[in-house]
Order: sequence, then C-alpha cells, then structure tokens
Amino acid sequence: MASDFRRIFHLSDIHFGLENNTALDWVKQQIEEQKPDAVAITGDLTMRARHREFEAATHWINSLSAPVTVEVGNHDMPYFNPFERFFAPYKRFRGMEEKVEKELDLGSLAIVPLKTAVRMQPRLNWSKGWVSSAALEKCLAAIDALPEGKRALVTVHHPLREVGTQGTALTRHGDKALRELAKRPVQAVLSGHVHDAFDIMEDTDNGPVRMIGAGTLSKRTRSTPPSFNEIEWDGNKLTVCVRNLSDVETRDMQIDDVPEDAMPPREPGDPVAPVRQVPRVDPPVH
Repeated sequence: MASDFRRIFHLSDIHFGLENNTALDWVKQQIEEQKPDAVAITGDLTMRARHREFEAATHWINSLSAPVTVEVGNHDMPYFNPFERFFAPYKRFRGMEEKVEKELDLGSLAIVPLKTAVRMQPRLNWSKGWVSSAALEKCLAAIDALPEGKRALVTVHHPLREVGTQGTALTRHGDKALRELAKRPVQAVLSGHVHDAFDIMEDTDNGPVRMIGAGTLSKRTRSTPPSFNEIEWDGNKLTVCVRNLSDVETRDMQIDDVPEDAMPPREPGDPVAPVRQVPRVDPPVH
C-alpha cells in the first residue's frame, strides 16, 4: 500500500579521519533532495575515536535532514585511553547521544538496534563482533513488544556470521542471534564493518535471515568504490539499491559472501565484487 512506502538510507563505515568528503557531500545532498524516512548508520563513524574525529562526525550527522539512528562500531571505542574505554566507552558520542542505538518507528516497519561492538572480550582481536546476552535480550524484547503485523529491521555493526575457526569468528554468538531473530518478524539485518555491500540469505535452524551489508563512505575501500544502500519498503518487501558515484550496478557492487574483516582481498577465494577496485597500497589502518 502507498501509505506503507518507506525509504531508508543505510550508511556505514564513514571513518572520519579517513573520510571521503566528495562522497559525504553527495550523500548529504541526496538526503536533502530525496528526504528519506530514516538514515541508519551502522557504525565506525571514526578512524581512531579521536576527539577531533568525533567532532567532525557529530557535526556531519547532526546536520542531516532526516531521523537518524547510529550504531557503535569497533573503531568508535577509545583506542588511546584505556580508562575511558573500560569505564566511559560512549563518552565521545555525547554530541549525538540521542541518536545512538535509537529505535525508529516507520509505520509498518521499525528499526531496532543490536549492539555488537564491546569494550573488551576474551580474545586478542577486539575489532571483531560480540553479541552479549544482555544486548540480545534487549533487542529481542524490543522486537517482541512491536504491535502485531509490524516488521523489524535490526541494525548492527558486525555481520552476524560466525565465519572462521579457532577464535577468529567474525561475530561471536552471531549464530545464536540469527537463530533467535529467525523466530521473529525480522525483515533483514543491516550491518557494516566489511566495507563492501552484500545482500544474502543466511540459513539457520529456525529458518533464513536476510543480511544486508553497506559499503564504506571513506577512503579505506576494500574492492568497491564508496557507496551506501538505498532501501525501499512497500509494506511487503524490501528492495536494495547500492548507490555510488561510479555508476556501478547494484549486483556488481555486492559481494557474494562475508569476509572476516575489511582488509582488501589478497588471497584466492576471498569474497570480492566484480568491480575489484583493490587498492595497490592498503590505507593506514594499524
């Protein structure tokens, strides 16, 4: 039905500090012209969570002329201040705190957050995702409280995929989260982190869950140019268009599988879109 139509802009991995200003100016103009019903930003607003990076991110996000919800990414946790990381990890979000993990009501659709970035975890690589019991319970409770017939879009930073072995899983307890989401009226899970777009169905014991990933709006590209997802909801189904300044078709912008990280593909078999704009030199990330 026409009254159920909604347009959502799904942005991710802006990485202020290594941002692409041409892409950001273009996205902001698109928001002003198309007036989406919501903007979902799935984490990694900054490169190293520095104060100047958060100031730039806050200024840009607060200038957007649409309702915004923001997920916390692993790059948004303080890197150089251990005390703040452990005891006040979201302090630097104070200029946009009302947007962080905010639920949005879009009529027959709701955006519900699920936190995957944590201040610490019992493995060496803290850049990967972790779904805590408390975060999952909060998300499921919000979905269960929705009116009958309303669908949910769940926003996360890390894709809910337990790829890898021997402690290298992309998102620990991601499979558990997907199994629980499959029992509920979840239309899709929106994520970022890997810097290439994707749109895949993930099978679980309780049924399939659609996972939609957004690319990056930074200079830290993986195999596709900077992009964002334009998602349309007609009251019954979602359609996704990967918008980019290079006029590359959506299918060519999307990878077929989920990589373990955002580093450019280097080995045979690494998930990569047909565009394959692999940078000759990796941007500074370490």
